[in-house]
Amino acid sequence: MLCIIGASGSGKSTLLRLINRMYEVDSGQIAVFDQNIKNSSSTLLRRKIGYVLQQPGLFPHWTVGKNIGLVPRLNNQPESVIESRVDELLNLVHMPPNIYRNRYPAELSGGQQQRVGIARALAAKPQLMLFDEPFSALDPITRAELQSEVKNLKVKLNLTGIFVTHDVREAFALGDKIIILNEGKVVQTGTPDEIKANPKNEYVRQFIGDEADA
Repeated sequence: MLCIIGASGSGKSTLLRLINRMYEVDSGQIAVFDQNIKNSSSTLLRRKIGYVLQQPGLFPHWTVGKNIGLVPRLNNQPESVIESRVDELLNLVHMPPNIYRNRYPAELSGGQQQRVGIARALAAKPQLMLFDEPFSALDPITRAELQSEVKNLKVKLNLTGIFVTHDVREAFALGDKIIILNEGKVVQTGTPDEIKANPKNEYVRQFIGDEADA
């Protein structure tokens, strides 16, 4: 799990949107799965990448089960396979299918909606997961629960992910490696322990704050 942190406007979310071609690069290139992303269909690329947003963006008129099954249906998987996958993922995010499969987003709490958003992003067994500040709108208790959930999923599913957050503590808790951005440039990269032990400059020292002494 690579965590990208930085102040608002530093380029964190823009970087994710470049990776899945919501934005196109002006220069240079991005390689995903060892392929230049410009050499493949943006639609097919996105179907290989799970994307979890700050707002889950669930279709309000669709049930939980139908929301989670969206990408597998776009990939023309058999309905029986999709139904089984939906149940598997609901159990994985601790939302029993017999209780939640047929509910609508408006019947869920914010934390439950985000769990469904994570399940939907995992539905097509993506090779890469992108997380764009997915927990920033949640209360501290729910946020801590979902941080723990992501850590567990990373181990269970052997996930490769890029996690954007402005919360230094969250980044250091989830990230195997950290990138700190400032005004669109990489200021420092390393493991949480490396950055805490050796902040590269005063900006990094101030940005990580109390975490440097944790």
